Formats: sequence, C-alpha cells, structure tokens
Amino acid sequence: MNTINATTAATTAATTAATTTKSTAPAASHVWRKLRTMASAPYRSAGLFAWRFAHNKLGMDPVFKHLLSRGLIAPRARVLDIGCGQGLLASLLHAADACAARGDWPLDWAPAPHGARVTGIELMPRDIERAQRALGERAQRALGERAQRALGADAAQAAEFVCGDMRHTPFPVSDVVVILDVLHYIDIAEQNRVLERVRNALQPGGRLLLRVGDASSRRGFRTSQWADAIITFVRGHRVLPVFGRSLAAWIVKLEALGFAVEAVPMSRGTPFANVLLVAHAANAARAAEAT
Repeated sequence: MNTINATTAATTAATTAATTTKSTAPAASHVWRKLRTMASAPYRSAGLFAWRFAHNKLGMDPVFKHLLSRGLIAPRARVLDIGCGQGLLASLLHAADACAARGDWPLDWAPAPHGARVTGIELMPRDIERAQRALGERAQRALGERAQRALGADAAQAAEFVCGDMRHTPFPVSDVVVILDVLHYIDIAEQNRVLERVRNALQPGGRLLLRVGDASSRRGFRTSQWADAIITFVRGHRVLPVFGRSLAAWIVKLEALGFAVEAVPMSRGTPFANVLLVAHAANAARAAEAT
C-alpha cells in the first residue's frame, strides 16, 4: 500500500511539474511579437521608412519565424547573409539572443541562435547605410552598458556589412549561408557561379538557406515579381530584370553541387510561389573534388 501511494505521489508531482513548466513557458505568439518589436526598434535611428519596413517585413513574411523556430541557424554559427538589405536578419538574431537570455523562448522551438555572427553583403549603398546606422559598431556603442549586458557579449558584437556585388565580393568561411529572394536579379549562368562559390565557402556540414520563386507556378511567381518590383522602386532602387527557374530546376542544380535538398513551401499567408530550399553541404566537398 505504501509503495502504491509513493508511486502515485511521484506521478502526481511529475505531472504537476510538467504542467507548471508548460504554463510558465512563454507562448510562441507572445515571443514572436516581442522579437518583432525588438528587431525593428534599432531602425528608428535609421529613419521612419527603415523602421516601418523592418516591422512590416517581420510581420508579413513567414520565413524569419521559420528560421528561428526550426533552428536552421545554430548557436555560434558564422552566418553569411547575401543580399542582406538593411540587415534585418542580423537584428533578428540579436533580438533572439536577448530574449532567450531572459528565458523568453518557447519550449517547442529549437534552441536560440546564441552568439551567431553575421556578415552581410548588399549591393545597394543606401541599405548598407541603414544597416550601419541601426546595427553598426557606433549604434551598438550607443546602446549603453545595460543593453550590452542584456544582449550578452557575443550578441553585442556589431554585425559586419559589406557593400558589394555578390557576383564578385569574396565570401568568408561560413556555417550558414542565407540568400532570400535575391538570385533572380542575376542571370542563370551568374546564379550558378554564385552557388558554386557558396558551396566552397560552406564548412562541411554547413547549410544553405535559399528562398526562390517557383517559376512553374506562373500566377504566384508573377505576383511575387510584381510585388518585388514595387518594393524595389519604393526603396529607391532601380528595378532589375528577373531570371527565374522552376523548383525542380533549382533542386537539380543544388544536388549537382553535392547538396542534400529539402524544399519547404514558404508562401503561407501570401499570394506568392516562394519556396525555402534547405540545402545541407555534407556532400559538397565530394562534389567540389569531382569538378
């Protein structure tokens, strides 16, 4: 009888502890709202447009939340963000680091990307200027000691932003390469050369996170290109021609480079035909030796 009572008591205690943990853990929706606010806030120093763009982009584009919740950027990863724009991914990673350090992280998400370091490459000088004003070394110093302690020593390091053309700018050794909605601005042959250089920059076991439009989905692809042209114009940039491929063609190219590829639809809540290609570089070195 005593054994039964002890077992029952232990089971009840374990259930109570689990329930308490779940009830005190922050909900994913709450954390995401906080991350959106924190990641957008630095752009106030870069102007109202920069802040609004960051806030709306994080609110409408599903890819950023997906990257964090699925752990596609590991702690202390060396991240290369090609076509980084005004540095929104770097700002989001810093915000994630700060939230997780305070215990504001959902239990059903992968671990936060603590200490990830970002190198961003962007063609447009105006976007680089916004990134530097919001996230550069001077902006980090302006946060003050209290904010630096909240972010942690690693996250408080300023991201590096390079104004350059992805076709020619050297790529640093990286654990993760992120290319979101960028490659369609250069022709197919140039896309292939960039992807080959990405493969060479990635460490064994590294990961390419490439979002593309599926040109075989004609309506969604045309809608995304139309929206992209408008946003490009509003941001003060020249609208460039677009070079797309079908999803099948993208996968074939990445597999030829030695990547193992997973295609994840990334258009939820939008009229677009976007797909996130999660490409693992486990076989990339072998492919490089064969070429």
